[in-house]
Amino acid sequence: MKELALAFVLALAQVAHGQISVRDDYGRTVTLPRAAERVVSLAPHLTELLYAAGAGARVAGAIESSDFPPEARALPRVGSEAGISLEALLALKPDLVAAWPTSGSLRQIDRIAELGIPVYRSEPRELDDVARTLLALGELTGSRAIAAQAARDFRVRAAQLERDHARRPAVRIFYQVWDRPIVTVNGEHLITKVMRLCGGVNVFAELPVLAPAVDREAVLRADPEVIVASGADESRPGWLEDWKAYPQLAAVARGNLYWIPPALIQRHTPRILEGAKRLCALLEAARSKR
Repeated sequence: MKELALAFVLALAQVAHGQISVRDDYGRTVTLPRAAERVVSLAPHLTELLYAAGAGARVAGAIESSDFPPEARALPRVGSEAGISLEALLALKPDLVAAWPTSGSLRQIDRIAELGIPVYRSEPRELDDVARTLLALGELTGSRAIAAQAARDFRVRAAQLERDHARRPAVRIFYQVWDRPIVTVNGEHLITKVMRLCGGVNVFAELPVLAPAVDREAVLRADPEVIVASGADESRPGWLEDWKAYPQLAAVARGNLYWIPPALIQRHTPRILEGAKRLCALLEAARSKR
């Protein structure tokens, strides 16, 4: 299966007379005359993936929240998730832009493409999309060997976690992205795929929106056995403790209020397996309390 996936990705990348073509997550073909030498990243996960794929030296700029690996913090900035500075981006003279289209950035990303700058659009929904994106970025930047090794390593680690945990007794989870409003994820989100890797079940998997807002009453009705919060930074969010006001919740009654740093589970990068490992351990702890 892994070999087929790799063959599929490589089949999408056709190198002829120095030209490189790769299909992105939106089914668009990104074509370069040669390997990109100046890449601008418009998403933290893409910045991290570019470095992981061996293309760190070719990253010319990124948005402000690109903070990993540490050297990415020194990159010239072209705006933030709230808005891209087209002037700053053009000043860097990129020959490739890596972007994650959102409702706030879609128009600007389309404008960049209209200016003739090749844009690779990323929208990971499955764990293997991380490996596949590594391969695509390696192809576009001429770092195929490093990217291929990184993709292999990711797939091996993911498969091991799945073997160890996916068939363990199911644990019902409420994953809380934010507090006001209360935001969670549905079954299509990559975080839900991490839950499944660990034998977890998302109590809001059936909601139609990828990152829906829910009310407190909906959480009380769902009665999750575990609540996992992310928050905004590397510290445990204070609002996680607010659930202790509802001792009827199974997660509260059993002491299963947990936290995982958002950079380890909300970014679609190789580090998501570090978040997965933490989540699997937390779910094992929850099982032990039954």
